[in-house]
Amino acid sequence: MFTSRISHITLRTTLNVLKSNRSSLIKSLSRFVSTDSSAKEVDVVHHLGADAGIVTLALNRPKAKNALSRSLVSQFRSALDEIRSDPQARVVVVRSSVPGVFCAGADLKERATMSPLEVEQFLYSMKMAFKELETLPQPTIAALDGAALGGGFELSLCCDLRVAGPRALLGLPETSLAIIPGAGGTLRLTKLIGPSRTKALVFTARRFGPFPALSMGIVNDVVEASECMDDKDTADHSLGYERALGWAREILPNGPVAVRMAKRSIDHASTVDPATGLDVEQLCYAQVIPTQDRLEGLRAFKEKRKPVYKGC
Repeated sequence: MFTSRISHITLRTTLNVLKSNRSSLIKSLSRFVSTDSSAKEVDVVHHLGADAGIVTLALNRPKAKNALSRSLVSQFRSALDEIRSDPQARVVVVRSSVPGVFCAGADLKERATMSPLEVEQFLYSMKMAFKELETLPQPTIAALDGAALGGGFELSLCCDLRVAGPRALLGLPETSLAIIPGAGGTLRLTKLIGPSRTKALVFTARRFGPFPALSMGIVNDVVEASECMDDKDTADHSLGYERALGWAREILPNGPVAVRMAKRSIDHASTVDPATGLDVEQLCYAQVIPTQDRLEGLRAFKEKRKPVYKGC
């Protein structure tokens, strides 16, 4: 009992230090940045032509199945900063460049070398990365081709939409390792599917495929295995991504400012009371009224043509 109280006091003290001295924390996190510029583990691809405006953010750490290391998380945050400030980026697709896996979760080999304080610092950095993904102004789509477990699944929950390929394998297995989801999984999954289903998945550490995920409302779309290509392995590992691009192409022609304001309004809807939610919606609507895109939409409707929106 006494030991437990000491542990709680120690944890509370540590968290208070982290909150009250954020600048020191950020400084200590600087050592997490990879000094090897050739070890690029996150790629940002800007699509061209008819797909201009779609940005793919690809995890690319094949030797570790895209496990979330200090270096990968740091590069991921840098990529998000780039996308956030890019006025041409309208839709973001998060995918894996590694066949058979989206993200295997935290890098447990690296985790084993960390002190308790370093673990807390890393979790803070990862939570910030996921929050930055969640709050991107552009709509985001996770393309789940292969395993998305633990932190990898939590990462996908930060996206607005999720598309699962035929080989998707999802789950929060942390309790089987005597820990709990530590990057927002308990919160975001509960908001998505409710506390009862979340508890069932977390308590059992159950892994599940694309169709159970669809039935629970975790993913928005599922792609069945391809039967029209000779190389089935090659076909299957990118089907989720191809379908996610299809969703992105549906979003792309719509008014960019309107889509961003719709995202902001919807995101607030689940966190505030109805009256406040309606006020937020009105404020977001006010942002689209003075835009040239709104006038273009009216002209295009009158002239019976497709509108051409410029995001202003």
